Amino acid sequence: MYHVKNSSGQPYSILNLDRILPVLELVQDLIVICLCIGLFCFMVLQIREMVVSLLPPIQFHAVTADILSLLIWVELFRLLIIYLKEQRVSIGVAVEVSIVSVLREMIVRGVLETSWGQVLSACAFLLVLAILMVVRVWLPPTFDGIDPEQKVSKSHKNRFVPEVNQTNDNHHNLSVNSLNSSNLRDYRVAPD
Repeated sequence: MYHVKNSSGQPYSILNLDRILPVLELVQDLIVICLCIGLFCFMVLQIREMVVSLLPPIQFHAVTADILSLLIWVELFRLLIIYLKEQRVSIGVAVEVSIVSVLREMIVRGVLETSWGQVLSACAFLLVLAILMVVRVWLPPTFDGIDPEQKVSKSHKNRFVPEVNQTNDNHHNLSVNSLNSSNLRDYRVAPD
């Protein structure tokens, strides 16, 4: 795309993607680092508010909401750390954050004060998230490094390694056999 020929006739790209992409990835990493720092500062402020709400008179409703909010922020922080290490968004952590967020809203509002339609839709949403948590274990690993599904990924790797080795051995045996038969043809003595 966007190729131009230079004086020697060799094509070169006007948009040099080899230089642009690393710069864009660096900028993206800097944005995520800024998000991590901001989220960490927000968590410290949340802890301060939680300590203040523990002073008499204790408001259990507010303390519970603050604790659950803090857990959500911790999970989001972990999601950003995994992104910085792996350059991917972890499905498992994102689903966990969603589950804790829904449960927090249900606890803060109160199940008895919430309409039955909202409770039913929250239950359906939680069921879908639970199914996604179970299904993600069987998804084949696509990235190295942090792998919350290590047990399943090891079984996938162990299952495919013997198949690859067997295929490589078959190709090696074929090439050795064809080499031997061609050598025998070359060394035959022609009749006089």
